[in-house]
Amino acid sequence: MKKWLKLGQVYSNENKNLHPKLISHAANPLPILIENDLYRVFYSGRDSLNRSSVGAIDFNIKNLNVVNEYREPFFEFGSEKSYFSHGVSIGNYYEVNGKKYILFMGWKVAPNEHWRGEIGRLVLNPDYSLSLDGHEEKPFISRNHIDNISLSYPWVLSYEENKYHMWYGSTISWKIANGEMLHVLNYASSLDGDNWNLKGLSVPYIIGEFQAFSRPTVVKNSQLGFKMWFSYRGNLSQTYRIGNAISNDGINWEINLKNKDIDVSDTGWDSEMIEYPYVFEHKNKLYMLYNGNGFGKTGFGLAVYD
Repeated sequence: MKKWLKLGQVYSNENKNLHPKLISHAANPLPILIENDLYRVFYSGRDSLNRSSVGAIDFNIKNLNVVNEYREPFFEFGSEKSYFSHGVSIGNYYEVNGKKYILFMGWKVAPNEHWRGEIGRLVLNPDYSLSLDGHEEKPFISRNHIDNISLSYPWVLSYEENKYHMWYGSTISWKIANGEMLHVLNYASSLDGDNWNLKGLSVPYIIGEFQAFSRPTVVKNSQLGFKMWFSYRGNLSQTYRIGNAISNDGINWEINLKNKDIDVSDTGWDSEMIEYPYVFEHKNKLYMLYNGNGFGKTGFGLAVYD
């Protein structure tokens, strides 16, 4: 049975002379192929107040060499009026009619309220710069009758002509009986990639085991069918792990309890927790970028499905 073979840590921005808005963390890595084996990897870095902006590196997937490290943010958290006033956490990349987009979770901490997340969309321009799609006060997908508390980490996949599929996080409760939040993975569909039909719960949760999900990443191919990887926790005493689920239709999922195909290392940068996976195909192989200790504080690494 296949498992993820860890290839090593790719990048950490600890103790680097970067912009003040990128002084710690390299979370939620998202790879964009530039050419051959060269990728631009966008990530969410933080300032001294833990507000996240988007940074990037270029790296060679063949030898894991970092070719370029960009000091300036590619996109910054917004004004106090914006839905991303306290941070931008990257979801995934997709295309609609040749236009390239990156979805993100926008963080907001309103006075005397719990923080919340809503979904935003960036335009990936031809020069690989990023710009906001829409207005900073209007999320791409805002809180609604299904997701009325908080939304997170969207993933979009198009595997049928003129149809798009999205999986994303939704908070049911910030705190249930065991003290942990209940944050689940929901499903939505779209005929144009812009307007979404929200369908509700897609991945079952198990209280005490799988109840705080984040950052789903989905593939569909002839060998695996539909397969999803995600971060999860079961209670406040646990740190994040990466789990997986399988599906026949991409809508109704079953958590794969028997095959834990990646785990923490015995020592090192990813020995305490692993989270925020991003699975992608390169030269007929599946790779995963993922974070380690401290919610991305120690940077991100690469694994191959073998």
